[in-house]
This record gives sequence, structure tokens and C-alpha cells, in this order.
Amino acid sequence: MKIRLNRFVGGTLARVITLVQRSSRTTYEPADALERLAADHPLIVAVWHGQFMLTSGFRPSEETKVAAMVARHGDAELIGEAMSRLGVELIRGAGAGVRRKDRGGAYALRQSVRALNDGYSLVMTADVPPGPARRAGIGIIMIAGLSGRPIVPCAAATSRFLSLNTWSRMTINLPRSKLVYVAGDPIHVPADAGEAELEALRLELETSLNAVTARAYAMAGANLDRASPPTSDPTAPPAAPDFRLKTYRTAMTLLRPLAPVLLKVRERSGKEDPRRRGERLGVASTARPAGTLCWIHAASVGETNAILPLMDALSAARPDLSFLLTTGTVTSAGLAERRLGPNALHQYVPLDAPQYAGRFLDHWKPDLAVFTESEIWPSLILETSARSIPMALVNGRLSHRSRRRWERNRTTAVPLFSRFNVILAQNERMALGFTGLGARTVIPAGNLKIDLPPPPVDDAELQRLKAALGSREVLVAASTHPGEEEEIAAAHRALVRKFEKLCTIIAPRHPERGTPLSEMLKNLGFRVAQRSLGELPDDRTDIYIADTIGELGTLYALTPLAYIGGSLVQRGGQNPIEAVRHGAAVLTGPNWQNFPDAYQALLQHKGAVEVQSGADLAEKVATLFENPVELQRMQSGAEQALATLSGALDITVEALLQYLPDGGLKRAS
Repeated sequence: MKIRLNRFVGGTLARVITLVQRSSRTTYEPADALERLAADHPLIVAVWHGQFMLTSGFRPSEETKVAAMVARHGDAELIGEAMSRLGVELIRGAGAGVRRKDRGGAYALRQSVRALNDGYSLVMTADVPPGPARRAGIGIIMIAGLSGRPIVPCAAATSRFLSLNTWSRMTINLPRSKLVYVAGDPIHVPADAGEAELEALRLELETSLNAVTARAYAMAGANLDRASPPTSDPTAPPAAPDFRLKTYRTAMTLLRPLAPVLLKVRERSGKEDPRRRGERLGVASTARPAGTLCWIHAASVGETNAILPLMDALSAARPDLSFLLTTGTVTSAGLAERRLGPNALHQYVPLDAPQYAGRFLDHWKPDLAVFTESEIWPSLILETSARSIPMALVNGRLSHRSRRRWERNRTTAVPLFSRFNVILAQNERMALGFTGLGARTVIPAGNLKIDLPPPPVDDAELQRLKAALGSREVLVAASTHPGEEEEIAAAHRALVRKFEKLCTIIAPRHPERGTPLSEMLKNLGFRVAQRSLGELPDDRTDIYIADTIGELGTLYALTPLAYIGGSLVQRGGQNPIEAVRHGAAVLTGPNWQNFPDAYQALLQHKGAVEVQSGADLAEKVATLFENPVELQRMQSGAEQALATLSGALDITVEALLQYLPDGGLKRAS
């Protein structure tokens, strides 16, 4: 069915291309462009991604043999089908760009060189998905050097066109237009060119392609801006804040008198530290360290845990660095106090009013600002950019819902995301999303949480718990949320029919819920002990509530089997990697969309089991308790899955180092 659909749509696209060419008034520049292309045949016709619909117009004659490089994915199947209908041979594969996975680039390179040697001219895009758009890759230069054939930068434009909101601003040319083809001067790549010369030729191609594209649109009387991605010129200033951003900043300014009242209310519920209220208002509680300062902002405990190894890796690469870590929660501040080294200090992030952000930045004067995951605070970002401080977003996360929300408010999104010098996204899908929102340089680096070391184990507490539990079977349910704890309790009730000594340990995602959770379980008839009260499980304890902070590593070390919460309810799941690092096999509910790469890899390698309910959880746990060989196989599969996902830390460190000064006392006033 899919093949038939691709053929139908591809055939329709080929007919549309033919209609556009036949119904439009066509001009070539230079006038003898086709003759020049014929004289250089076989050659490489280079175009920008998204601007390739009419490249068949550069074919000197029907007898000219032409091949095109087409990627291996769904959209490319349609394009490939259309090209086939127009008499073009296909070479399947594409460069990886900043992606890590193989997209057939090496095979495509070999086949491209072979096609050129066999007398085929080659059509290919110079920029590589997922971007940056309008930035030539090195692959096309390498093909020219290996084949000895010239690259000719080409562009086609029509006076009437549609422009799609994609990373490359895909352009659909329309019939009955003024149609212009522009071909630039050939670029020859010596076979023995060194690295510096190859880079110079890459830049020459990039400049020439931009020039012929601008010329084609100008001659067609078309608006090039409509067909240009927001990231096409990395040297251009970022977009100005729109009306909504200006209104937001004005509102935050006007609401400043209420900030102390808000903080006082939060202090009463334990969500703020009254001793450090000034930090939330941008008033620093300590002096700036001398030398190069890297400011890293993380939202809460999970992001802080992910960022600490990054700080260690940056310190190893740059021993002169000092770090300022900001967070927004009391629990993350406690974690920072325990875990930060001597070259780092912690402050609470200021509330997002321009004046508070400005006061914060004027004191700390960071040399690099690093935001994590989805921490997009408009005033902080705009004030940082106004001070020409390089900015990066690491472990960038963009859920489907948030991407749609930003896309509906694109005029607000672009001024924010275009201000980041680099965004290191958790996967390729998110990288494409950030690019579509105006980000200039996006790298699908992977998830930093995959590269985290195992959470720490308190050996003394581990031995106390082991002594208290004895030979009992133990199931850990970690990072649980309201609504699924009842399912876990039902699973425990079913399991004790087979494993009468079973103790289930529930570690709620929010430890402050420990007491109401304990009361709820007692009302259901369970014997409960609560860790925050200093209690240990005894022989009669059914469920042990581990309502403390920073002890997941100790809990995972107790058991070969862990259920990861937030997944039997609509919370998107929690990070499974910490459990795997401690050798625990993972069970999860169906809602794990917050960590798609980790869970997809775990499920693919049979390193995790998905359950649908409490009854299903009980059944799967019983099977694994009764089958140690299967449990060991799951643990092995989980380790294999992690091996396929690691590497984000090294990529992130390499990217950030480019934006740090060489050292010394820069900004150390």
C-alpha cells in the first residue's frame, strides 16, 4: 500500500514539475548556461536543500545521463519516485551531517564517484539534514576531489511559489510563473587538496550558491526571504522580540512589587529558602570568582544530576574554568551543596524579570551561558544575548506538544532560539524541531543522561537495608506518581500469593508525598514503614516508602528488578538509565514518551518490559523472579542498548569548548 502511494504521489509531483516548466516563461543566466553545462559534463550540479524541485531544467538534453543522491527516508521516497519519472538515476544514501547514525553516506559517496566516472552528471544538495540550512557540507567537495569533476552552483526560482515551514524552507514552485535558471562558475577541487584548501573550497561553494540563489529570485521578481530558512545566515543578527515578548517583559517588570510576596508564600510551603531570597531577586550572595566563568542553569534535581558529569568533563579539558550552577528548587540546591567541587558554586536562578536578570548578569559576567533541556526563560535569554555572552542549550528537549505550541507562536520562538549559538539536542527529531524554530546551529548529540555514571550508593545504608530485608524478594518502584501507586499496590497484593516474603519499595517522585502515600496504603490494608521517619522494613512490612532524596542508587542496588514510574499514568515516564547502571532490569508502563530514545533502545534489545496495568506488572515480575536466566538476559540486553546510545557527553564538551575564551582574567571584574 505504501509503495503504491509513493508511486502515485511521486508521479503526481513529476507531472507538476513538467507543468511548471511548460507553462512558465523561462530565462537562463548566462544565456548559454545549458551549453556550458554540456561542455563540462559530467559534472556535479549543486543546489540548496529545499530548492531542488526544478533541477531537471539544468539538463542540457534528453540524452544527457543524470544521477541524483536521494536519502533513505519516507519523504525522499516521493522525491526519488518523481526523479525516476523524469529520467534520473537514483543513488540511495546521504551524508550524516551532525547526526551520529549511518544514513548510507559512505556507500552514496562511492556510488557518486562511480556514476561520474561512468559519464553521469550528478545532482545533489550541498547542505545536509537536519541543518544548519544553507551551509555547505564537506561531502560534495570530497566527491568532486575524488572524481576530478567540477561543481557548478545552480539555482532555479519562480515568481509564484509556496514555502513550507521546514528546516530548509522547502519550496514548491507553481505553474504560470516567470521561471529563472542561474548557473555559477565551475569549482574545481584538486585531488591532493589539503584540509585548509578543502575548507576554502567549501566556503567558496557556499558563497557561490547563496549568490546564484539570490540572483535567481531577483530575476524572477520573487521574495527570497520567503524561501530562506531563518538559519541561512549565521552572521545575521537574531530576530527582534515580537509584541508578545515585549508584553511579557513589561508585565514581569510591572509585577516586581509582588515578587517578595510570592516568594514568602512559597517559603511557607518549603519551596523556597528564606535565607537566600535575595538570589531570586538577582542579588548575589557571594563574589564572582576570578578567571573564566561558565554559568550553567538546570531546572531541578534531574537536570542537575545530568549536568554534573558535564562540569567534571569541562574541568578536565579546561582546569582554569570556574562554574556557576543555578537551579530553581530547594532539593536541587541541596544536591548542589553535596556534589559541587571546589571550582563551582551554586546560586538560585533569579525570577524572570528583566531587572533581576540584568542584575544577576552584571554581577557574575559569565563567559559562557549554558541552559539545559527545556529551560527557556525569555528575560534571561534576551538579557544574556544583549551582553554578547555566548549561549548554548545542552541536552535540548522538545516534546511534540511543546514543539506544536512554539510553532503556533513562531514569531515569539524565533527571537529566542536564534539567540543560542548552539543547541545540542537529545535526538534528530528534536534537532529538526529546534531548527524549524529558528535555531542557528543544532547538533543531535544524544541524551546526556545516558552517559551519567550510576547514582551513588551509601554502602552503610545499603548494608542496613539488606540486613533488615534478609532473604526477602524485593521490587523497587522508583519515581512514582499519584494514580499508579494504587496499581503497584495491587501488583504487590497479587505477587504475595506466590512470594509471601515480598517487600515492595516505593520511592515517590516527590518525597513530600511520603506521608499521604503511607496513609493511603494503610487504608488499603497494607503494613507500611516510612524511611523519612527513620524506620526500616521489618518481617511484617508489606510496602516500604522511601521518601528521601538522593538514595535511588542505594535502592537500585538492593534488587535485580525495578519498575520506573510516571509510565502507568500520563506523565511521560522517568529516566530508566540509573536503574540499568546498577544492573536492575527495567519494567515500564506504556507512557515513556519523555525518554523515547532510551526506552526504544531498551525495548528493541529486550532490556526492558512494558506493562499495561498493575495485574500485568504482577505477572511480568513473577515470571522474572521465577526465571533467573531470563532476568540475566534482560540485564545483558539493557547494557547493549546503552552502548548504542552513549557519546553525548563527548560531543557536548567538544561543542562548548569552542565558545569559551582561551583563559586568563576575561570578565573577571
